[in-house]
Amino acid sequence: MSLNNGQSLSVSGLDLTGNGSSSSSRTPWEDMKTSLIPTTPTRKPKPPKPENAITIAVSTRVLFNMELEQQIYEQQGLEEYIKYQVEHETEPFSPGPAFSFVKALEAVNTQLRELYPDSEELFDVVLMTNNHAYVGLRLINTINHHHLFIERFCMTGGNSPIGYLKAYHTNLYLSADAAKVREALEEGIAAATMFTPEKMKEVSETQLRVAFDGDAVLFSDESERIYKAHGLDKFFEHEKEHENKPLDHGPLKGFLEVLGKLQKKFYGKGQRLDCPIRTYLVTARSAASSGTRALKTLRSWGLEIDEALFLAGAPKGPMLEKIRPHIFFDDQMFHVEGAAEMGTVACHVPYGIAQRAAKKGRKGEETPSGLK
Repeated sequence: MSLNNGQSLSVSGLDLTGNGSSSSSRTPWEDMKTSLIPTTPTRKPKPPKPENAITIAVSTRVLFNMELEQQIYEQQGLEEYIKYQVEHETEPFSPGPAFSFVKALEAVNTQLRELYPDSEELFDVVLMTNNHAYVGLRLINTINHHHLFIERFCMTGGNSPIGYLKAYHTNLYLSADAAKVREALEEGIAAATMFTPEKMKEVSETQLRVAFDGDAVLFSDESERIYKAHGLDKFFEHEKEHENKPLDHGPLKGFLEVLGKLQKKFYGKGQRLDCPIRTYLVTARSAASSGTRALKTLRSWGLEIDEALFLAGAPKGPMLEKIRPHIFFDDQMFHVEGAAEMGTVACHVPYGIAQRAAKKGRKGEETPSGLK
């Protein structure tokens, strides 16, 4: 099983990827004038104001498959990359791992607009990339080809786009570049590195399904630290003693919060049983030994989770294959890889004590393992 992500595709901080080379002697601007075929749709709904929306920022390399373009950049340089992109700007990119997730967000928006025509509490997808502006026309044509509703772009021409995330009021940032994800997390922005399974499972087109790990994702890594330092028995003892003390929040708590807020809008219209958003807690915690604190923490936050799966250390991949979420978040690569092997689009949240253990494991000193 192989995973494709930004760490293997990113070059010199650029979010660039591609499909071949070009021998054209024309300049990119000459090509741009002659090859563009307009594909702009005539009618689209008005995007919500950023301060009212739930903003999901995605990089081009998770929304679309741009691996071949990246090869051109790496092997032939920026000028050949630009030439190729301009010459092929009427050829749409194929979908990437975040594509189905974005389509599901748009499906939820469609239903929200029907129920609340004047509300701007909607998902707003922003294409956040350090790609060169020359690539913009091909991206626009691709978005229109796939009938995506993405009006906000941020193309920074080689500079990191992270500084713009707060300006866009970003609630979640998805990228193939682990370094950018860590930078976003350090700025207090929910973020994850998205990986591409070799073969993605089909997912629902009418219900957005989001699965979360618990410790170091929704919750802080407090309990994980006890486990790492003192072992499983001490962990169980600690959780029992503190079961009435809520865990501190983790990096993805805020995203679950906004999902819950939208769910309640559907509940208010009598759609609890057929809500188009469904959330899952998929944790390696044991229900009887350590599940109480997790559930009480969610209750203390005023958050509901639709389904909670306490696996007591069992692999997560088979359960996720059954759930078929559009996206799954975990802080340990072991579980991300296991999910991807079963066809789930999984995202790594590089947060907490488990990241130190993983680094040691790569040096042969310690293998990553834990509660997740």
